[in-house]
Amino acid sequence: MSEISRQQDPVDILIVGGGSAGSVLAARLSEQPTRTVRLLEAGKVYPLNSMPADLLDPTHVPGEPRHDWGFTMRGSAASPAMAAPRGKALGGSSAVNAAVAIRATADDIRKWKRHDLEGWSVEEVAAVFKSMENAPDGAPAIHGQTGPFPIRQRTYGGLTSSLKAFIDAGVAAGYQRVDDFSSDRHHGIGGFPVNVVGGRRQSTAMTHLTDAVRGRPNLTIDGGVLIDRVLFDDGVATGVIDADGTVYRASEVILSAGAYASPAILLRSGIGPADELAQFGISVVADLPVGQRLVDHPFYYNAWALKPEHLDMTPATGALLWTASSETRGEELDLHITATHLFDHSLSPTGGSIAIGVAVVSPDSRGTVRLRSRDPRERPAIDSNFLSEERDRRRMLEGLKLSRKLSQRPQLGSVLAVELQPGADVQGDEALANAIDAGLAPYAHPASTAPMGGPEDPSAVVGSDGAVKGVAGLRVIDASIMPEIPTVAIHLTVIMIAERLARAVYGAPAKD
Repeated sequence: MSEISRQQDPVDILIVGGGSAGSVLAARLSEQPTRTVRLLEAGKVYPLNSMPADLLDPTHVPGEPRHDWGFTMRGSAASPAMAAPRGKALGGSSAVNAAVAIRATADDIRKWKRHDLEGWSVEEVAAVFKSMENAPDGAPAIHGQTGPFPIRQRTYGGLTSSLKAFIDAGVAAGYQRVDDFSSDRHHGIGGFPVNVVGGRRQSTAMTHLTDAVRGRPNLTIDGGVLIDRVLFDDGVATGVIDADGTVYRASEVILSAGAYASPAILLRSGIGPADELAQFGISVVADLPVGQRLVDHPFYYNAWALKPEHLDMTPATGALLWTASSETRGEELDLHITATHLFDHSLSPTGGSIAIGVAVVSPDSRGTVRLRSRDPRERPAIDSNFLSEERDRRRMLEGLKLSRKLSQRPQLGSVLAVELQPGADVQGDEALANAIDAGLAPYAHPASTAPMGGPEDPSAVVGSDGAVKGVAGLRVIDASIMPEIPTVAIHLTVIMIAERLARAVYGAPAKD
């Protein structure tokens, strides 16, 4: 079969990746009936009335292997190989994550402005967050009530007895109760908001790609399409080619494949560091620092078995202490202590557990995403490079010690049976630091592998509008383009980015 016979009909806009950003873009950009849009998703596209149980269950994190990319990464020198979960289905990681729905803070967005961005002020971003929310529990002055994305606040009364005990211990330790982590006051402890309704995770495949949207005649959604690279004609993107050789033509291409896959596609397309591309014989289209600033939140599980009288574990998520380490800078709150039941309960002698997760949410360490080969079926080489900066190591240790102090409070200690990780026999800073190294995990919030920046920003791959520098007709719109990682779970911010650029670049109407 010739290449010509394997070409699909051209469209105006081609979106690669149907995750948190891609699903939003497909819905927004197809609102204009004269614009043709095609969404290409590598995973399966399920009808809304037959979504698999693991994609609906917010306690199933991550999803089944069939819904995961199977990425692995180097975490640190002491953690050379660990899973790097990413969702592989329509909805992407929004279909397999813990469904935390907290906005990036004003301080987070101000850090973005340091990269000479246009159109990303605190006020502009807050307006987009508000317009996209359906948050009946939130104060109307802050939160939207009629947007497409449902957000429900976890209240104290709706939490398990051990999650309540975690909050009680924090209050007893002097932390303020926080009723809304997306308000102007974040420092403290409380239940957090989630995109869960009626016990079902609400992915962007459900919230934005409704049956009505999927039925639009100008929108085509294809599943099972693994993209190899972007095609160019004299520096202008003209479409993409998939791993099987099928060509998809378009007037404009948007990569929304996520912080691992989008840079891999760029690199295979000839956009990246020239010296790296030369190693694989890839002709340089644009010499840009793709994949050079990977950042994720390093995470460690301080896990405990629950006493037999406290084995209620639904809802599985819901409580957070958001605070500052002794080495914080400016206004940042750089530590998360998160209480959930997302742990392997078979490891508990009582059959129930609580995981008090510790994360540094403004890490200094940066990693990389590189190619292993030109083959699109081969997973990229991911190095999160966690804790390579000593300040990160010290803050992780401080967070673990804080978690343990909370567990010693009678409010929390009364529900705990035995420490599962690192274990009561692990004492002293050196032993605890070694335990962190051995048990390190990603918070699964990868970002900044094709960051936004102004003309003078040497780290920038795209401009303020997501347009890839040095070429025409190509944008990246997903977590890759965050110039700095927010100090929260990034899912809500990814949706905001897609909503913001859909309006600013393409004129998609706001949904107020």
